Amino acid sequence: MSKGVRIWMVAVAILLLAPLAWGKAIRLRFASYFPTAAAQSKLLEQFCADVQKRTNGQVKVDFYGGGSLLGPTKVYDGVIQGIADMGFSHIEYTVGRFPLTEILDLPHGWPSAWVASHVANDFYREFKPEEWKDAHVLWFNTSPPNELILAKKPVYKLEDLKGLTVRGPGRVAEVLKALGATPKPVPMPEVYEAMARGIVDGCMTPVETLKAFRLADVAKYVTMCWGAASLYTFYVVMSKKTWDSLPAEVQKVFDELAAEYEEKAARVWNDVDFVGWKEGKKKGVTFIHLPSDELQRWQKAVEPVTDAYLNRLVKAGHSRAKLEEMVSFIRKRISYWTNKQIEMGIKSITGPEEMRVK
Repeated sequence: MSKGVRIWMVAVAILLLAPLAWGKAIRLRFASYFPTAAAQSKLLEQFCADVQKRTNGQVKVDFYGGGSLLGPTKVYDGVIQGIADMGFSHIEYTVGRFPLTEILDLPHGWPSAWVASHVANDFYREFKPEEWKDAHVLWFNTSPPNELILAKKPVYKLEDLKGLTVRGPGRVAEVLKALGATPKPVPMPEVYEAMARGIVDGCMTPVETLKAFRLADVAKYVTMCWGAASLYTFYVVMSKKTWDSLPAEVQKVFDELAAEYEEKAARVWNDVDFVGWKEGKKKGVTFIHLPSDELQRWQKAVEPVTDAYLNRLVKAGHSRAKLEEMVSFIRKRISYWTNKQIEMGIKSITGPEEMRVK
């Protein structure tokens, strides 16, 4: 047998035995409610593929998208109960389950999904809220800040919102009330028809919906009110039971990948708005950027939304000083990451003029 043949046989043997070197094969289930065709789902599928690659095939993660295993309101409990090992959803699908983390969804002056995603991860690492004790958190990310998408009437100043009925459930409804509009909780899949028929004058949601829900066909104006808007905080978690069962070398792979996907997820969620923005431009939608002095008026108007939420937490037994520390931390990190985004040249359609795409 030639030397070359022997080397080839050794190489093949190493490849075949690599999974065995790591230990017993592990199979995990990942549940997500997002449509499988969405960019966010493609990112999660790539994460699953990277887990298999980095563990030399020892760990295979089966991805269940589109709510095929767990719906959006069932993801977290389904992971903890063992229906899935990992899951992806956002915290407002289970309002009250993560009360301290919900502070992130308040209108703190969020400039972009990239900034907000990094702040969300900083917040968790800084405070480690007890509400996540049953899970191993891999990473957080957020949606872009909500904007006003309007069917017929442009909104240039706070007073223009008076008399408008705008789709907005939950916390978005609280923001709309503070701004002077009348909120209406229309399910998102029904917003197109509601705007077309005049049931609502518009909705408050990220710009990506101009494409994703075809709202560019029924909207004429978008008021970019990011500085006074709320957003949605998403999580990727693994059950603590599953995490504790993994070998240390596999845990190390998951943590390394999670650190990488924090940034990847922040980029994907930052970029999804560009799709809606381009669709809106193509369909003739006018984008209205509020001047800084007007935006400050809007920010002042929504301050009671944050105050009211903190008051509810205090009544539930939380420390006022600790809550104010959390809010202060969030706003300092917003400033830090906003400067970082500008410094890195990462463009958004929202935020200060220095970071916005022209």
